[in-house]
Amino acid sequence: MQKLTGAMALTLHFHPLSSFCWKVLIALYENGAAFEPRLINLGDPAARAAFQALWPTAKIPLLDDDGRIVPETSIMIEHLDRRHPGKIRLLPDDPEEQLEVRLWDRLFDNYVMHPMRQVIAQHLRPEADRDPRSITEAIAGLGVAYDMIEHRLGKRTWAAGEGFSMADCAAAPALFYARTVLPFPPGDTNLAAYFERLMARPSVRRTITEARPHFKYFPLREAIPTRFLSDGANAF
Repeated sequence: MQKLTGAMALTLHFHPLSSFCWKVLIALYENGAAFEPRLINLGDPAARAAFQALWPTAKIPLLDDDGRIVPETSIMIEHLDRRHPGKIRLLPDDPEEQLEVRLWDRLFDNYVMHPMRQVIAQHLRPEADRDPRSITEAIAGLGVAYDMIEHRLGKRTWAAGEGFSMADCAAAPALFYARTVLPFPPGDTNLAAYFERLMARPSVRRTITEARPHFKYFPLREAIPTRFLSDGANAF
């Protein structure tokens, strides 16, 4: 990860397994922003208390821009796009195009990321304490989301058009982890092709590679395709 020293450093409080942290990491790698990565262990009471002093919800990721605390992933990416513009714009200039990016960003966060995380949260519990109904409903919601993406995406290169955007930063981690919960239906060819374009993006590949040592702690690690687990010829 890129690191910046000095008083003007961007600091990202994160954990490498978190899908929402991936979203912001991908944005940072896309625009080439230098930043200080700071891994947060929320299981440590002292570390949690110190982090909570920065932002009361103690949710990761959290961006610190020279003392200005920026929460919420979409807000972080918009902040970076405005205050630290880089190689590409993750929010287009045109207001109508911005709305399309924000719409897709919300679709991936709310209808893919959220149900996926519900299922994974259940698998973090002892089997006897899991709620089968919650799992079933979340998986059904993912199926609806897949169908919606398949038909709304069509033949676009990226979620909101021809340019990679904040929407795609949200899509990559959401779909990567969602496939471990519910594989894509065989007929969803637009969705499958879009997923492969995301996985080939250098910023996404880098984020996954950096997370790889931590996959052993992921409760559905057996469902991660082997091509994402090594640097061999068949990787990605």
